[in-house]
Amino acid sequence: MVQAESNPFFGKYKTPFETPPFDKIKTEHYEPAFKRGIAELKADIEKIANNSEPATFENTIVALDRSGELLNRVSGAFFNVLSANANDEMMEISQRISPDLTESSNNIYLNEKLFARVKAVYDQRQSLNLSVEDARLLDETYRAFQESGATLSAEDKEKYRALTTELSLLSLQFDQNALKDQNRFEMLLTDEKDIAGLPESIREAAAHLAKEKGKEGWLFTLDAPSYVPFMRYADSRALREKMYRAYMSTGNKGDEYDNKEIIRKLVNDRLALAQLMGYPNYAAFELSHKMAKNADNVYKLLNQLLDAYKPVAINEYNAVQGFAMGMEQQNMQVMPWDWSYYSEKLKDLRFKVNDEMTRPYFLLENVKKGVFGLATQLYGLTFKENKKIPVYDREVQAYEVYDAEGNFKAVLYTDFFPREGKQSGAWMNGIRSQYRDAKGKDVRPQIIIVMNFTRPTDTKPSLLTFDEVETLLHEFGHALHGICADGTYASLSGTSVYQDFVELPSQIMENWLTEKEYLDQIAVHYETGEKIPQELVQKLIDASNFNTGYACCRQVSFGLLDMAWHTITKPFEGDVVAFEKKAWAPAAVVPEVPEACMSTNFGHLFAGGYAAGYYGYKWAEVLDADAFFLFKEKGIFNKEVAKSFYDNILSKGGTEDPAVLYKRFRGQEPTIDALLIRNGIKK
Repeated sequence: MVQAESNPFFGKYKTPFETPPFDKIKTEHYEPAFKRGIAELKADIEKIANNSEPATFENTIVALDRSGELLNRVSGAFFNVLSANANDEMMEISQRISPDLTESSNNIYLNEKLFARVKAVYDQRQSLNLSVEDARLLDETYRAFQESGATLSAEDKEKYRALTTELSLLSLQFDQNALKDQNRFEMLLTDEKDIAGLPESIREAAAHLAKEKGKEGWLFTLDAPSYVPFMRYADSRALREKMYRAYMSTGNKGDEYDNKEIIRKLVNDRLALAQLMGYPNYAAFELSHKMAKNADNVYKLLNQLLDAYKPVAINEYNAVQGFAMGMEQQNMQVMPWDWSYYSEKLKDLRFKVNDEMTRPYFLLENVKKGVFGLATQLYGLTFKENKKIPVYDREVQAYEVYDAEGNFKAVLYTDFFPREGKQSGAWMNGIRSQYRDAKGKDVRPQIIIVMNFTRPTDTKPSLLTFDEVETLLHEFGHALHGICADGTYASLSGTSVYQDFVELPSQIMENWLTEKEYLDQIAVHYETGEKIPQELVQKLIDASNFNTGYACCRQVSFGLLDMAWHTITKPFEGDVVAFEKKAWAPAAVVPEVPEACMSTNFGHLFAGGYAAGYYGYKWAEVLDADAFFLFKEKGIFNKEVAKSFYDNILSKGGTEDPAVLYKRFRGQEPTIDALLIRNGIKK
């Protein structure tokens, strides 16, 4: 049993900027802190609900937004570590605490006395003369109660409780199954002919990984820095197929980590929840509070993109197919495990550029400075490492962020390399959101960006691919959304915006990577110190739209799959794999592999909060192309445009309607044209 006085969560953090004392937090501290945090939140809620004074905006709506301070602190630390540095004990805690957290949330939104007070304030909204931000908080609070079952009958409230509790556990189990299944796959190669085609840097990284695990040879896993280059460069078609099948069978092996039944339960519970709330399906329920508004608008965008990009994608596939047959001097069909390999070789032939040519110019430390430097050029932000800020792993770095006037803005944590217990992919998250406390003090945010980049080896530092640099810019854009937040309420701060708007600040950052003026700043040879040659810069720019049709169709296929799962109107009892194939067939370009399945490892849909929202990447891509068009027109480092983007997009968070904010920045409604022009589809 952990003594209360020894638990770092109990009491004020004695750390720089009140950051979590990760150096003192032990795994056994989390559960008691969660329990106390839930109890304190319950007390906060009871105080608000039982207030004898008439309900007002301050004593009800604002009080709600400021409730649960301890629980927020514990959650901010725990769930970030769970994603980036988990162990079996952490996973077990998450499974035990998940029902308690769901029950705590339900006890708020299903509290009749509390909802009566919220409704009383909401009913007076026209006469309260609230600011835009205050009115937004009131609207969002009332909507949250509505969508969380507050208006249901007593019997239906109990159904709601049961469904939400089961959904939280199912999502958690899905995520942990996928992680455990992926982590157990290793491919150790000991014959040099099996690694033919792999660049020296990839071989060295694989040998380094094998050595770390006490093995001899070259070790490959399903982590992105291992899987992606193997699929792109390995000459052995049989081994590429082995890797592909391993990746696309994650969560689909019929054993203890199989996710198919969990998917059935998840989509059926979501359907039941939506119908309980009066919607025909889960997509209708979710989209009612997004920019898209409804499924028809989502399908309209996805079909517009298919009409524009599918013919291009088919031509791209045929070109790669023809190239592969010519290269192999035989009649063959390019399969999914062939696509990256032959595409890379064709790109190299056409543009004379590949990752191994550019890696030496993308030393992680230099890239990081260049990415930080872009924020300095655009927004006047500066970054200063502080090694006294505790971190949850020795590889994590912490930075203080300041604005042009020297005002403290945020703490930014960076976590770049794969490790056991770390989820795959890349993400940004908040440990603490920005808000203003009861005394008006501006409480600044604590932001984390997490990657899975190529590790340093015994002889080489971490050298990134062009795609990895793009990923860093993307997640850093999310980080800026959090760092620059300037609101009053935590629930409206930073990335707390409509899901199909949240990718705008991240995706717009990727645009600078294909601009000569910026590339010349960040790409410096790690050994010679020479800037990247201009002819290589031009090759990167020329190659930026290579296979853009295929890339778009791939993203659209994920959007179609998501919508298919969440527009069902009757419980699903069918074959998960067959359902997937049918769902994304309109966007399919490369031949299907009958037994391969992505759904069973698709965390975005079943564990990551993107259910009925994956289309948002393409929705926001239309916005980011349109927004960057203004930078191109005025200058990619134009201070006036940057200030407008900062003032209207980055700092506002969810304080206003995103459509209003975007139009204020751009001066007009967005169209798909800028995206088509950027990708060379339209002149």
